[in-house]
Amino acid sequence: MIHLHHIRKQFGHFTAVDDVTLSIEKGTVYGLLGANGAGKTTLIKIMCGLLDPTSGTGTIFGHDLVRERNRIKQSIGYMSQKFSLYQDLTVSENIAFYARLYGIEKPETRARELSEQFDVYTFKDKVVYSLSSGVRQRVAFACALVHAPKLLFLDEPTSGVDPLARRKVWKWLYRLAADGMSIVVTTHYMDEAEHCDRIALMNAGRIVAEGTLDTLRKGLPVQLHSLEDIFVHVMREDVNR
Repeated sequence: MIHLHHIRKQFGHFTAVDDVTLSIEKGTVYGLLGANGAGKTTLIKIMCGLLDPTSGTGTIFGHDLVRERNRIKQSIGYMSQKFSLYQDLTVSENIAFYARLYGIEKPETRARELSEQFDVYTFKDKVVYSLSSGVRQRVAFACALVHAPKLLFLDEPTSGVDPLARRKVWKWLYRLAADGMSIVVTTHYMDEAEHCDRIALMNAGRIVAEGTLDTLRKGLPVQLHSLEDIFVHVMREDVNR
């Protein structure tokens, strides 16, 4: 579904993504794990067609990342790390607006469906800036899914929300994955990453380890069980190279 080959992204003299080669299969919940500045957000923006790679090639659903980005955008949903909804519109107005952008025939009906699905219908007539961070995240989630994408990109979707809201988001992710949707998610939370089908550990723009949690454990010269210990060990080894 996703194939990246030697992707590199530079901003002036700074290399944000450094020679990333990656394949993600259909129906996978794929986690990108790394510290701030590791390159996770830049890599997701390249896959979404929001940034051109400086070099390298890639395809999503067989479409070229650069030449066919408009075709790719019709099949993907994206929820950015920063809150990206219209603060002075209501919940229903925000969702309906995104539905219209994607050509949904009955945007108000779709807005109601998603408001109910993500437990924000009681807030449908409230302007977004007046809502708590957890409710706003659920509205952004609904907007990313308004056109029923086959592939969903989530950039730290649970950042800044309480543990209960985090649990709800991941419950929805599991449900979407069970229905056949593919999901690429960045996170700082080790407990969340442990539930991904595959994990890529990023450091300084590079992928320094990749695989299932079991393969990451087995590939180390020492016996480590928790993802947090694996992450610390891999990053330390990478820095010492």
